[in-house]
Amino acid sequence: MKLITLILITLTAPLIAQGLTNKVMILPKKIHQKTKCLNDEFLLFTPKGNSEENNSPLIIFLHGKGERGDNIKDVKKHGPPKIAEKEKDFPFVMVSPQCLKDEQGKGWWNPKDLSLLLDYVKKTCHVDEDRIYLTGLSMGGFGSWNWAAEKPREFAAVAPICGGGNPKDASKYGKLPFWVFHGDADNVVNIQASQIMVDAIKAAKGNVKFTVYPGVGHNSWSKTYSNPELYKWFLSHKRKTK
Repeated sequence: MKLITLILITLTAPLIAQGLTNKVMILPKKIHQKTKCLNDEFLLFTPKGNSEENNSPLIIFLHGKGERGDNIKDVKKHGPPKIAEKEKDFPFVMVSPQCLKDEQGKGWWNPKDLSLLLDYVKKTCHVDEDRIYLTGLSMGGFGSWNWAAEKPREFAAVAPICGGGNPKDASKYGKLPFWVFHGDADNVVNIQASQIMVDAIKAAKGNVKFTVYPGVGHNSWSKTYSNPELYKWFLSHKRKTK
């Protein structure tokens, strides 16, 4: 009887994880098989009032190097997944994937993997597709730059933290808004990695602002993600469809 009940729940339960906590969700096998370095588990946070009649803005959070692996709980160590559970009225649906480690103990964000996940989330969650925001720290900052270059029309705004990208991609971003963050004492990812991208976007007549934290090392994400202005900035932007 218990087995039958479990099967019925599995078949009929919607993906939406109501409640003020991050739920562990599983990407369907037929989709996960197409990915290269993505854990089939991901975290989903659903805000109050989210429903078919009330779509919510979406934040996608890409973690850093230290959270790679197959323990999805590691993804909650830093950033928005941690913040969302503490904030009473966090208004975003939030998806936090996990990058796997390869046989050499390495791994890197793959834009194609992430796009497969996002397509699934858009089909199964109640999200406002004109208000999808991307952010990540360190390795996730690099991932944010790279994914936004691959799919610039997918996002309404992007906030890379202590990462870097390819300045040759600057023209691909068009007018996509970026808010870039970095500590000037970062000895893991030098601030020049962000500065080069900011300069390239400005040269391409793009939309970017840059916050530099004086005296701050690699952990520039704590200040950033605890700043309410970041979330207000996200909400001030909607995707430009033209």
